[in-house]
Amino acid sequence: MKPKIYIDGQAGTTGLQIMDRLKSRSDIELLLIDDDKRHDDAERRRLMKAADLVFLCLPDQAAVEAVALAEGCGCRIIDASTAHRTDPNWVYGFSELSPAQKQAIQAANYVANPGCHATGLISAAAPLVQAGILPVDYPLTCYSLTGYSGGGKKMIAEYESEGRDSKLSSPRLYGLTLNHKHIPEMQKVCGLSEAPGFCPVVDDYYKGMATSILLHNRCLTGCPSTAEVHAALARHYEGSPLVSVAPLGYNEPMIAANTLAGKDTLTLIVCGNDRQTTVTALFDNLGKGASGAAVQNMNLMLGFGETAGLNL
Repeated sequence: MKPKIYIDGQAGTTGLQIMDRLKSRSDIELLLIDDDKRHDDAERRRLMKAADLVFLCLPDQAAVEAVALAEGCGCRIIDASTAHRTDPNWVYGFSELSPAQKQAIQAANYVANPGCHATGLISAAAPLVQAGILPVDYPLTCYSLTGYSGGGKKMIAEYESEGRDSKLSSPRLYGLTLNHKHIPEMQKVCGLSEAPGFCPVVDDYYKGMATSILLHNRCLTGCPSTAEVHAALARHYEGSPLVSVAPLGYNEPMIAANTLAGKDTLTLIVCGNDRQTTVTALFDNLGKGASGAAVQNMNLMLGFGETAGLNL
């Protein structure tokens, strides 16, 4: 029998993107809720009981309430919200951390999908921590440029409205208290003893991300060269179907944050001068940063090919 899939929150940006990746697949059965019953708990629970796997595409508190609603239904859950990403009872859904992480996702009943900015930082920093290059007490700094679709329906409407505020035409820094909601998962998953300094930036384009960490090589273990940092990342992701490392010596004078818009892959670009190194993760905030990652995790949990239905 085909696994049955229900998306709780199918009308939101993430839910719609998951739906787009699943609607043409013949190896699953999508359970759809009527628009007028999206807030009907009895109908939602009925669909949860019928489903093998449920995606939660909801605000944090609503996701917590949905998990309670699903109790006893027997469905496996992928939560796209921030609510459970540092919860020890949930498996963090970034399979590229290690072979053991992929196995944990495959066996899990509860998977917390990573945040978009967190995906960028973790993809660059976690392998360097694991390799012993990036000390756990390193004062890591990161900035992350994203398209406005990451802000959800309200921000999308704001950017796409006629007569909008002229300030929307330029990059805008936010998270100015340095307490962005993705920081706890960044710190925990990377195993850092100090929270990274993190500055997100939203700009006037629909989707795509460039998340960069900045490193002083002399403060890294063994004072590695930029080439050695690159080699460590290339070893970590060798054979990965969705994460790649660009050749050292990026041949463009600039990195465009929307380069991988529409894709579910992620590419790391290593640049520097052997005194300092930057590692930039290029990906789509709605792809590997959200819905693409959620479908990847579903594939792992249900035994499908890891890239099934994804945009490569």
